[in-house]
Amino acid sequence: MTGVALDPDKAPTPLSRDLIALTKPRIISLLLVTTVAPMYAAGSPTLLTVLLVSIGGYLMAGGANAVNMYLDRDIDDVMARTRLRPIPSGRMSPIQVLAFGVACATFATWLLAHFVNVLTAGLALAGFYFYVFIYTRWLKRSSPQNIVIGGAAGAFPPLVGWAAVTGTLDVSALCMFLIVFYWTPPHFWALALLKQVDYGRAKVPMAPLVWGERETMYQMVWYTVILIALTLLPVLFGAFGTLYLLSAILLNALLMGGVLKVLFAARASKPWTGPAWWVYKYSLLYLALLFLAMAVDRAITR
Repeated sequence: MTGVALDPDKAPTPLSRDLIALTKPRIISLLLVTTVAPMYAAGSPTLLTVLLVSIGGYLMAGGANAVNMYLDRDIDDVMARTRLRPIPSGRMSPIQVLAFGVACATFATWLLAHFVNVLTAGLALAGFYFYVFIYTRWLKRSSPQNIVIGGAAGAFPPLVGWAAVTGTLDVSALCMFLIVFYWTPPHFWALALLKQVDYGRAKVPMAPLVWGERETMYQMVWYTVILIALTLLPVLFGAFGTLYLLSAILLNALLMGGVLKVLFAARASKPWTGPAWWVYKYSLLYLALLFLAMAVDRAITR
């Protein structure tokens, strides 16, 4: 591999494993839930459509993640949690990673446009560009609002899933977009609180480093309040029924309880890292279960 110094003490990692790692499959698994669940909330998609959207969505998100690693290769090398990625570890060259990411996004665009519909492909591609250029290239290193505005990239999957079934967008799809948008800050700031040393070493202005820990925790509370209101809004205009409402109330209560526990522990000068880890991990489950509740609620009331 041109221009890449391999460490002779490290066993080579199979290329296929590195290519999969570039896509960040654990992160994409949640994105697929927030893509497929809205498809069933919107209607009754065929298994072929679900499969095509899942493949296209995975490749688009995976391509964005690969390009993200290309752009962040300098800071990945100084952060403990990213040091073993293919580029900083020397297993792949930057140009290889960039080419792979662009190829994934290009193929995903063609697949979705040709076999699903142009709107679905356009929305997926918009999410790719937003993540790569708005979040990674611009906001990530320039503003503590990086994850707030840049988090919109992760809110495109519900729009993609909805458009794949209906060929259009409506207020229900918009609510799903906003739910993911306002879910992102409390979810990611919980991790940022725990990884301040890494982000400080990489000179990334995450909220805890700029605003301080306490202010970040207060912001997590306020974003969670808005998130809760948004999750209940679809019930008010009849998009979802009782099953979804009860699920949302329970899931929201647990999330708010966890966020408040982080804040109260900090205010009492008690250890808050445990509660912060809980919020980060639970918020992943929270979003998946909330979207599954949408799909199940629509299925039993349709």
